[in-house]
Amino acid sequence: MRRHRPGDDRGMRRPQLGDDRGQVSVELLGLAPLILAVLALLWQFVLVGYTFTLAANSADKGARAGTATETGGPAACEAAARKDLPGAWEGGAQISCTPEGGLWKARVALQVPVLFPGAVNFPWRVVGTAGAAEEEGT
Repeated sequence: MRRHRPGDDRGMRRPQLGDDRGQVSVELLGLAPLILAVLALLWQFVLVGYTFTLAANSADKGARAGTATETGGPAACEAAARKDLPGAWEGGAQISCTPEGGLWKARVALQVPVLFPGAVNFPWRVVGTAGAAEEEGT
């Protein structure tokens, strides 16, 4: 009686119906929509975070510009807050600057884009607020 050695495939055939060639391709094709959906969701989270960053930075710049002794005020505050906003976010920006007892407070509300900035926005807004102490005249 002859023993079977590993690697000795003489006389052994693979079954024709059990062929698994191409299985990885089929599984990848089936998972492709799920992979794309996860990537789109991650990109949307990046856009939400970036919008929060833009709103906070814009409010901070506006509040600091409002405190300037010679050139400050509501107009300077709003101009500074709007200056560095990208075009896709600038259009729907709501900016308010108010003096409150020795402080200038800036509030910037921006719409969050859906997947592509400049195309469609979510109906809610991200709000950034900042305050800065008024400068004393010399």
